[in-house]
Amino acid sequence: MGRTIAIANQKGGVGKTTTAINLSACLAEEGQKVLVIDIDPQGNTSSGFGIDKNKAKTTIYDVILSEVGIIEAIRKNVIDNLDLIPANVNLAGAEIDLIDVENREYCLKKAIDKVKKNYNYIILDCPPSLSMLTVNAMTASDTVLVPIQCEYYALEGLTQLIQTINLVKKKLNPSLELEGVVFTMFDSRTNLSLQVVENVKDNLKQNIYKTIIPRNIRLAEAPSHGKPINLYDSKSSGAESYRLLAQEVMKKK
Repeated sequence: MGRTIAIANQKGGVGKTTTAINLSACLAEEGQKVLVIDIDPQGNTSSGFGIDKNKAKTTIYDVILSEVGIIEAIRKNVIDNLDLIPANVNLAGAEIDLIDVENREYCLKKAIDKVKKNYNYIILDCPPSLSMLTVNAMTASDTVLVPIQCEYYALEGLTQLIQTINLVKKKLNPSLELEGVVFTMFDSRTNLSLQVVENVKDNLKQNIYKTIIPRNIRLAEAPSHGKPINLYDSKSSGAESYRLLAQEVMKKK
């Protein structure tokens, strides 16, 4: 049975989608069977894998509203060993569409349960907000991986996110755990990056990945080419870092 990991942080611009794309691609490179589900209406994970989100006929929106089955929505072998369910701006309407739906927090879980046995990892890229979509993702997941940008307000958002994880665990998904925190956009030339890492380590005693993702031009360029970093520039420091992160995630079995 596969492991479902939600990649979440209610702050935008922390490297969440970058992590979803490149962690998934590096797990696939290791021969793991991976399903990536884009649950962000911006659809950046979909375009990061070269899918034209605006032309997508079936998306995760249709699956959540039970208009199509999850198997119909899966794009097979977007890259070797990796399937994907895209998202686009239609998903922004899901909050309203789900208002009258019974057990609406479980819509995604019900769909994922049908295909979970087919994958080693299912990676969910959540929107940058603590919305019904994020709650659906956490209810469907085994763990939550939190990317944190090495900047001054990093801890502020983390506290709120951990409260949400605990609330979902208490009310909706008793087995949900914090997979871990991964530091992104690390700049070794600044004292601030080092201070943020130390500060978070002091406040969060466990669940911090050793791998730190550096600021890297090639990582920033890769999405505009519709490729994960290990295919866009295999030898870049960004690709090496995400390979190391994938190794750490695999060891957590």
